[in-house]
Amino acid sequence: MRPTSPKGILDFVYREVENISDTLERKLGIFSVIIISLSAMLGSGLFVLPALAMFDLGGPGIWAAYLVAALVVLPGALSKAELATAMPTSGGSYVYIERTYGPLLGTITGLGLWATFLLKAAFALIGFSAYLWVIEPLIGFSINIEFAALTLLLILVIVNIVGVQIIKKIQAPIVLSSVLFLVGMSIWAGLTAEPDWSRPISEGAFGDSWRSLAETSAFVFVSYAGVTKIAAVAEEVKMPESNLPKGMIISLGISTILYCGIVFVMMATVDSNSFLIDGHAREDPIFVFANLVGGPVIGIVASILAILTMTSMALAGIMAASRYPFAMARDNL
Repeated sequence: MRPTSPKGILDFVYREVENISDTLERKLGIFSVIIISLSAMLGSGLFVLPALAMFDLGGPGIWAAYLVAALVVLPGALSKAELATAMPTSGGSYVYIERTYGPLLGTITGLGLWATFLLKAAFALIGFSAYLWVIEPLIGFSINIEFAALTLLLILVIVNIVGVQIIKKIQAPIVLSSVLFLVGMSIWAGLTAEPDWSRPISEGAFGDSWRSLAETSAFVFVSYAGVTKIAAVAEEVKMPESNLPKGMIISLGISTILYCGIVFVMMATVDSNSFLIDGHAREDPIFVFANLVGGPVIGIVASILAILTMTSMALAGIMAASRYPFAMARDNL
């Protein structure tokens, strides 16, 4: 029996994948890949976690924790980009594991990833509740958090059923508006709020030791978990050999700059005690930042954008999660 070369193995796997990947159209270009990947990252990691991470670290140097977390996720993103390029089909990591180690480990991986992405989407659906109290006076009644989250979940499921094109049309304006608003607010804070630029890099800003920084980096690591989500919908990406790796790396770079830059300005502008309420870290740090920099109206705008951005994050999570049982069902698992 003649041994099979590595290239032959790769060609066999690729042909096998392509033969069963003819039911979804490739409609997503490089811009869509970046937007979906960003929408999966820019959510609770920026709108909920900063104050919690600051008190977990014990200082305002949490921008460094976001940077360390990005460096940790980079090898995984590069590996996932390479695998998604070799096997550009729905299912992402499930497909790679199933083709390599067989149906048993593939099934375990697929179910695990499905649950992981659903839990991340649930985190976003609950996270937006921290900002609902800001808009309750505007609408004139209190909002039941569970009912609002379930109603929003139903709407997101319907949007996913309609198709990926409508998802792209919804996510693009939300992500772009959120990014432009946060960047503009940070620039305005730097020009008008007289921030203390030494605070995020001062002695004690990074906790007691390197261990504190490492633990906080692990805490905020979830902020970057969405960078590889796009691999789950690789079958719907045009020119995946080019658009997938470029889109993943570009979105990771943009999110890292946004996380580190905005959090640095936030910590330099807002006193640490302002992120406390009743002795606990607040879950609406962007509202605190916006309210201080621009006043109540800007605070309300920031809260509305936070709700929309975390809704977009949940939408991306449900979209990615749906591809795992789809790929498993197509393999009769």
